[in-house]
Amino acid sequence: MDRRSLLQFGLGAALPTRLWAAPPGASAPPPRLLVVFLRGAYDAANLLVPTSSSFYYEARPNIAIARTAALPLDADWGLAPAMADSLHPLWANGQAAFVPFAGTHDTSRSHFETQDHIELGQADGGARDFRSGFMNRLAGVLGAGAPASSRLEAMAFTDQVPLILRGDRPVANQALRELGKPAINASQAQVIAGMYAGTRLHGAVSGGFEVREEVSREMAGEMEAASRGAIAAKGFALEARRVARLMRERVTLGFIDVGGWDTHVAEGGATGQLATRLGELGRGLALFADEMGPQWRNTVVVVVSEFGRTFRENGNRGTDHGHGSAWWVLGGGVKGGRVAGEQVEVKAATLHQMRDYPVLNEYRATLGGLFRRLYGLNDAQLAQVFPGASPRDLGLI
Repeated sequence: MDRRSLLQFGLGAALPTRLWAAPPGASAPPPRLLVVFLRGAYDAANLLVPTSSSFYYEARPNIAIARTAALPLDADWGLAPAMADSLHPLWANGQAAFVPFAGTHDTSRSHFETQDHIELGQADGGARDFRSGFMNRLAGVLGAGAPASSRLEAMAFTDQVPLILRGDRPVANQALRELGKPAINASQAQVIAGMYAGTRLHGAVSGGFEVREEVSREMAGEMEAASRGAIAAKGFALEARRVARLMRERVTLGFIDVGGWDTHVAEGGATGQLATRLGELGRGLALFADEMGPQWRNTVVVVVSEFGRTFRENGNRGTDHGHGSAWWVLGGGVKGGRVAGEQVEVKAATLHQMRDYPVLNEYRATLGGLFRRLYGLNDAQLAQVFPGASPRDLGLI
C-alpha cells in the first residue's frame, strides 16, 4: 500500500470495500477489532476507582478521586469524572466493560520489556520470536481459507508497523500523529531575547529560555521513550473519526497506540494531567463509536496498557511503575455495564509485592476467550494465536 496516496485520498474519501468473507450463509459483516495500546502504563486506579476501598484513600491522600466525584458503576467501583461525557454513556448503554487486575505475569516493570511481551503474545519463559506478533497471527488464522476475491484488511495507525502486527501476513500502516507546537518556539524565543539585548534583564531572559528548552528536551525525551512515538491522547481524539471511516469501510483488524501515560510527577486526581488525557482519550473513543454508525454493532475495541502504577502515590504526587492494570472492552455488541473477571478486595494485604495491583486476569487467557466469542475460533486456532495459553471466557460479548 502506498502510504502517501492513502493519506491523500483514503482518509478523506470513501474507500473501495474489500472485506474478509463471512461464513457461508451468514449475512452479517465480519467483526471489527481495534486494539488501543496506552503506552507508558496508565494509572488504572484513577480511571476505574475502587470507591469501596478505604485503603485507596489512605494510600493516595493527594491524588485519590473522592467517592462523591467518581461516577458510580457498582458497589465497589466508580469511574473517573473525566469520562462523564464519553465512556460513561457507553457504560450506561451496556457497551463498555472493564477488566481490573489484568495484565501479564512479566514483573520487570520495564516499559519496553513488558510492551514487547504483550505485543508478541508468546508463551512465558520461552525464547521470543520478534518476527511474530499476536495480531498478525490472528490475521493469519482469520484469513486462512478465505476466497481469493476477499481479503482480511489489517492496518496499524502508527508511524511503523508495530511488533504486535509483524509477521508472515502483510500489514499496512499509516501514521496519524501530528506533533504539537510549543507555545513559544525557538525562533520566537530568540526574538524575545533580542528585545532585551543590552538591558540588565537580557541575561535572565535568555537564560530562562535556555533552561526551559533544556528541561523540555529532557522531559520530552523520557516521555517519548516510554511512548515509543505513539500519538498523544489529544491527537487520537482529533483522528478518531478518520480511523473509524477506514475501519467501517475497509479495515477489520486495527491497532493504534496512544502515549503520554507515564505519570511519575503531579498526576492529579479528579482533575490534572491524567484526567485531561483520559478525557481526551474518552472523547476520541466516543467519536470513533459514533462514526462507526451501524457497524458499531460488529465492532470491539480493547484498550490495554503494559502495566499499572504503584497503588500508593509517591513523594511527587505521582505514581511509579507497577504491575496489574484495568483493561477496557467497548463495542455495540459487548455485554457491558459490568466489571468482569476475577477480582479481589482492594487492601494492603492483597497487593502484589505490597505495592501494586496483582494480575488475576492474564491477558492471553482473557483475549483468547474474547477471540473465541468474537470469531468462533476453536482450540487449535487459538493455540496459533496464543501458543500455550488457556483461553478464559469472561462473557464479554
